[in-house]
Amino acid sequence: MSVKLGQVSLVDNRCISVGREIIFLVNAFVFIFGIIVGSFLNVVILRLPAEQSIVSPGSHCPHCQMAISWYDNIPLLSFIVLQGRCRGCTRPLSWQYPLVELAGGVFALAVWLCFPPASFLPYFAFLAALVVVVFVDCEYQIIPDVITLPGVIVGLAFALAGLTIGWRDSLLGVILGGGVLYLISAVYFLITKRQGMGGGDIKLLAMIGAFLGYQALPFILFASSLLGTCAGLYAMGQQGKGGKTVIPFGPFLAMASAIYLLCSRQIDSFLVHFFLP
Repeated sequence: MSVKLGQVSLVDNRCISVGREIIFLVNAFVFIFGIIVGSFLNVVILRLPAEQSIVSPGSHCPHCQMAISWYDNIPLLSFIVLQGRCRGCTRPLSWQYPLVELAGGVFALAVWLCFPPASFLPYFAFLAALVVVVFVDCEYQIIPDVITLPGVIVGLAFALAGLTIGWRDSLLGVILGGGVLYLISAVYFLITKRQGMGGGDIKLLAMIGAFLGYQALPFILFASSLLGTCAGLYAMGQQGKGGKTVIPFGPFLAMASAIYLLCSRQIDSFLVHFFLP
């Protein structure tokens, strides 16, 4: 039986089309999974600092305390349909809700596209933890130990299982990450007699080292310091407190870590060409 060239080309095109549809559906599923996790992260961000249960009671309006029905609790979609207001009291809801949900979806898709499937859960969990750190630290200027300390152990466990980086790199990341920030904090206190960096930042960098390894620390410290300096100068101008202006450093560590995780190849390539032309 002979097959004409045109028929082969048609079959190939159909296979390509089906393949693209499958990829699109998988990516859509990953994104939806991410925004669902993001919806849960909103609960963690709101209740963890208040030492409330993240399981019960169910979702409710922060203004009128009315329980939110399932159809008003669909990530992203419900906020859009309700125009950012509670169905019961019609008071506006925080834009934090859709932002965190969207961040969950974007990070889930980014990790899925950048890493092998076996590394999806470890790195997405890491980014989800960073999202919580950013919003909690910005609002309350604390980094919960319940996030960072288990995060150190989990990061080491994933490394030992071979799902992220080598376990030696992870262990060194923990030791150097926590140690470097502790040393910087101690020197700053000796010079200024003021607390410049909290213990939460030290534990956070230890967790970051557990997931990304010691090789990531120089970039993360440099990038976070640069971002923090820019934000600090802006805050000084706004608050008029001069050198006494206080801003949380955790969000900048988290942002630099997310950038390194998702762009490490490009960053390493740039640094090699920059320092070794």
